[in-house]
Formats: sequence, structure tokens, C-alpha cells
Amino acid sequence: MTNAVVLLSGGLDSATTLAIARSEGYQCYSLSVDYGQRHRAELAAAARIARAHGVIEQRVVKLDLTAFGGSALTDINIAVPVAGIKEGIPVTYVPARNTILLSLALAWAETLDAQHIFFGANAVDYSGYPDCRPEFMQAFEALANLATKTAAGGAKLTLHTPLINLSKAEIIRRGMALGMDYALTVSCYQADDEGRACGQCDSCCLRRAGFDVAGVLDPAEYRNS
Repeated sequence: MTNAVVLLSGGLDSATTLAIARSEGYQCYSLSVDYGQRHRAELAAAARIARAHGVIEQRVVKLDLTAFGGSALTDINIAVPVAGIKEGIPVTYVPARNTILLSLALAWAETLDAQHIFFGANAVDYSGYPDCRPEFMQAFEALANLATKTAAGGAKLTLHTPLINLSKAEIIRRGMALGMDYALTVSCYQADDEGRACGQCDSCCLRRAGFDVAGVLDPAEYRNS
């Protein structure tokens, strides 16, 4: 079987991406990153998802992005917005996060002799992060094929972003068709230690709207409902 590294945050999108990778026959190694995020319950969710969906190995890399801050997810002095999704890049954007996460996945992929990386980025129903755009994904794949021993040896590295052009409802339907149990996931930017969601942040709003449009009951537990 062909090896693949799947970035697994513990949220809805990354869980669906793992399900897609496995359905396509890849032998999956999942990578989560403890970067000091406010919503640490997602790391426990990632471990649950990995156990339930047959990954070969689940790794957690610790990397302290609170040293730089600049985001409501890495600086407790910046409030998570709860007034609805607005235009522009929100304060929940973490500077360079996706570049860093993909670089870590690329490093592990090289040691595993894996030429495939799966990432659950989405450019339709999302919060407007610049590092979720297709142009960024194409640029990173080009970088991977310039800067690695794997590529220098003549092999091609492929970055798979199967959700990039899907709506949240389409993502949910796809995951359910593949047997994903979304009760295992945590999407909230300020989930409590038990994984209960606030129901008000951008991520909660996008998740709830996606389940509503999909016509499916959201199994997440919300503190304010």
C-alpha cells in the first residue's frame, strides 16, 4: 500500500480528509500539532479519530506558537470573535500556521518514504484565511518538489486537498458516506476541556450552518444551547 501523511487537527474537515484518504487506499499516518492553541480539546479529538479510523501511527508534535502570538487562538489576551462571520481576515488567523503544519508533514513524509500529504483546507465555507487558498496549496506543492531529497531523487510529492472546493454541507455528506462519526470531532475555537463547543465563534457558526444545509443533526455538544 502507498503511504500518506494526513494532517489531523481533530476538527470536522481534517477528519473527513482522513476518511477520504483511507477510502482511496492510502496507508495513513496522522499528524497533529500542539502549537499552544486555545482549543486544546481538538488534540484529544484527533487521538480519538485516529484510533477509530485505522491510522498506522498518530503523532503529536509540540511547537509553541504562543511565543509569537498575534492570534486569538495563541494569545489569551485576544478574544475569540463571537459576533458572526465578517469580511476580512479574522483575529483567529494564526500567522504562518498552515505553512508550518505542512512543513512538518513534509518532513515526516520524507522519513516514511511517503509521497502523499493530505490536508483538509477549504476555500468555500471558511473564515477567510489566506493560507487556505488553492494558490497557496499549489505553491507549497511546488516548494516540496524543489526542496526535498525525495524530489531530488526523481519522485514527485503530491499535496492532496480534497475539500478545497467543497461547501461545509458537501464535506459533511461526503464524510458521512464514508462512515465518519462527527461526534468524535471538535471544531470550536474555544471548546472547554470536555470538548463542548461555544456555539458562537466562526468555526461553530460554519459547522452548524453546514449541518443545517446537509439536513443532518450535528452531534457536537454545545455549552450555550
